[in-house]
Amino acid sequence: MTAPKTGADIRSSFLEHFKSKGHTIVPSSSLVPDNDPTLMFVNSGMVQFKNNFTGADTRLSRAASVQRCVRAGGKHNDLENVGHTARHHTFFEMMGNFSFGDYFKEESLTWGWQWVTEVLGLDPARMCVTVYHDDDEAFAIWRKLGLAEKDIIRIATSDNFWTMGDTGPCGPCSEIFYDLDPSGNMYGDRPGTKDEDGDRWMEIWNHVFTQFDLQKDGSKVPLKNKNIDTGAGLERVMCAVQGVQSNYDTDVFQSLIQPAAKLVGVDYGKAGESDVSLRVVADHLRAMTFLLVDGVMPSNEGRGYVLRRIMRRAMRHGFLLGMDRPFIHSLVPNLVHTMGEAYPELARGAAMATDVIKMEEERFGRTLKQGMALLDDASKGLKQGDMLEGEVAFKLYDTFGFPLDLTEDALRGRGIGINVDGFQAAMAEQKARARAAHKGSGDAKLSEVWFDVQDKAGATEFQGYTRLHNEAVVQALVKDDAQVDSLVKGDKGWLVVGQTPFYAESGGQVGDTGTVRGEGFAAKVTDTQKVLDGVFIHAVEVTEGALKVGASVELQVDTARRGQIARNHSATHLLFAGLRDVLGEHVVQRGSRQDDITTRFDISHPKAVTADELAQVEAWVNARIWQNLPVVTRILPVEAAKETGAIAQFGEKYGDEVRVVYMGQPDSEGLITADLCGGTHVAHTGDIGLFRIVAESSVAAGIRRIEGVTHQAALASFKADADALRDTAAALKTKPAEVPARVAELQAKAKQAAKAAAPKLDVSALLAKAEDVNGIRAVLADVGQAAPDQLREAAEGVKSGLQSGVVLLIGEADGKASLVAGVTKDLTAKVKAGDVVNAAAAVLGGKGGGRPELAMAGGTPGDSKAALAAGRVW
Repeated sequence: MTAPKTGADIRSSFLEHFKSKGHTIVPSSSLVPDNDPTLMFVNSGMVQFKNNFTGADTRLSRAASVQRCVRAGGKHNDLENVGHTARHHTFFEMMGNFSFGDYFKEESLTWGWQWVTEVLGLDPARMCVTVYHDDDEAFAIWRKLGLAEKDIIRIATSDNFWTMGDTGPCGPCSEIFYDLDPSGNMYGDRPGTKDEDGDRWMEIWNHVFTQFDLQKDGSKVPLKNKNIDTGAGLERVMCAVQGVQSNYDTDVFQSLIQPAAKLVGVDYGKAGESDVSLRVVADHLRAMTFLLVDGVMPSNEGRGYVLRRIMRRAMRHGFLLGMDRPFIHSLVPNLVHTMGEAYPELARGAAMATDVIKMEEERFGRTLKQGMALLDDASKGLKQGDMLEGEVAFKLYDTFGFPLDLTEDALRGRGIGINVDGFQAAMAEQKARARAAHKGSGDAKLSEVWFDVQDKAGATEFQGYTRLHNEAVVQALVKDDAQVDSLVKGDKGWLVVGQTPFYAESGGQVGDTGTVRGEGFAAKVTDTQKVLDGVFIHAVEVTEGALKVGASVELQVDTARRGQIARNHSATHLLFAGLRDVLGEHVVQRGSRQDDITTRFDISHPKAVTADELAQVEAWVNARIWQNLPVVTRILPVEAAKETGAIAQFGEKYGDEVRVVYMGQPDSEGLITADLCGGTHVAHTGDIGLFRIVAESSVAAGIRRIEGVTHQAALASFKADADALRDTAAALKTKPAEVPARVAELQAKAKQAAKAAAPKLDVSALLAKAEDVNGIRAVLADVGQAAPDQLREAAEGVKSGLQSGVVLLIGEADGKASLVAGVTKDLTAKVKAGDVVNAAAAVLGGKGGGRPELAMAGGTPGDSKAALAAGRVW
């Protein structure tokens, strides 16, 4: 069998080897840990197996994985060394085999040695191993495997003893080292010597034997269940297998470095400074792309800021390579070609990652050149050992978007530092100004406490687009507008964590509800809001124990409620598109609200939406639901998003970058809607199920409100109407389909009966009121309660009685005013009944018409005397 050579072959051979040893092959988890809120990113293979090691999850006894990892924040931060050394990376792959109370040292070391020597074909003579100084068991196993005593090095330091903390699980380690240069030209020597930190001897695999429980007094108590946790860096193993002396010379990195070199027009390996920049670009491309695929977006807080720092550091090195245009995004297809088979999610998210990287390149590119010019000017008089003023570094950060470590990196080669205290002081001054400006803006709902919370906790990382459960650490608790250390059973207050799956109310979508739990406490989340620049605050009511600052918590969104909110929100987007299609493109959003019951949507439209129009809109929406169109989101610069036709939400403020939600495939004829929206949505329109409009009303002049329901609520609405129709049919002793005709028949009969039963107006009494108006006999009277038919019949009677004259009668029925005017035939050449009735009706806000000798009008009940007077004047 041919030994593996490429990175892809080495990766798959590792998994196959341990699969043959009875291990379950577990795919790499996301770079964002979902079970350890203390970690910024997954930085080792064992992170996803935390619950297996603790015994909380007993489904696996042995496992193997190749885990993607990032070290670029917190105590595990290799960022500043990347590109300058042969080994440091922000992104790397950790191969590992794990035993959870199953096998132990002998199997782990034996299988590991088999893989490196028999499968990979590495020369045993070029390897040595380390063991903890008192681990005689591991020493004996290595001897059994054929290693000479001189090649088994006992180490007495913590380098070969792993601890989780001051107390808890711990155990000795055993590492395998590989000699990259037996000729001795490379600097460095074996571990345990004074020159062990050189590049010649490279650690390729570490086996951790978790066998003790460390006590407070320093004693070690043997664990009942012993575990194995190993880690072999793929990049280092590639270096050994492929016979190169730098990880960057392996095939995986060269597949990125060579295309990058071609793009910028340099030869890799010819110049030290350009080589460093190409290595940085290749390494950072891997980190930024995988972070984007795993849902991290560039921002100015938390994980998003680490990502932005990585991206901008790569862009500065592109600038150093002479590139004055975006180019890093064009390398994403090369990365997919190299690593997409091992990580299918990479191919699925490549288009989104490419878009975001290009957007960041364009955005930072607008200020990078100016910022570098400012830095050069401000530092031109400085020499090695000098310090750049903190205010200058802050200006680069605040005005030109330079992260502090980017400025530090730019100056490091010249031996110049930065006055960090001055930088922090300038930052504090800016925050104070921002607080004062916010307090003076009239935002009455904000208490002073939230500014303190923001300073303490920073912005919250929202993870709710991809998950509804996560773990976090309590950053702050607020009760009665003051920070507190704890909330106890029965207390109501506000909870702030660093990362949350709870959506905070915005853009018309209500906040999430759910639960918060931890060791010895539980609380209900009754609402989620957002204050200042992205601080999510959770309204909580403690139901058990005490919730304390610093506690680890599990946050769980109410899944069913969120699902219905998402259905209603996605339906709102389709409703908007349907209204514009049916009513016209003049329709503009004027407000909205989506909760788990209904969606409410306000639009600009000059008149009531008719029943027929509503039916057309409803049918339009349901047709798109049943097409089961994909719902796609992209992050774009706000102006670029608007240029593509994306519609902004009424009243919303947007930053430089926006989230665009597409119903239907973007950039295709199947695209239905494109809206700027930060809300949560279904994955496909078919998930909405069904949509129904349940109300249409007026909110203000020219503003109409449409209310709708979806899914089971829509079905229930249709069923309620069907049940009512069935009951009505039964009461009418007819079929449901015949109910309209039966009702019309009954209405006609009732009308006839009412007409027959209605008392006739006293024509003689009306004739007695006749008066002379300009030589014409006229009867003008308010007869009180009278239906239109009664008025008409009375008017005809008065005309007959007058023989020559005019009659104007006003009556009221069912809350409406009715008017009738009559003119005898001999006078119609002078006076028209329609003119008389309209003159009077205008006073009552109505109008009418008819024949010259008889006309009728309607209006609103009011000053009938004035109306009669207007008729008399006419």
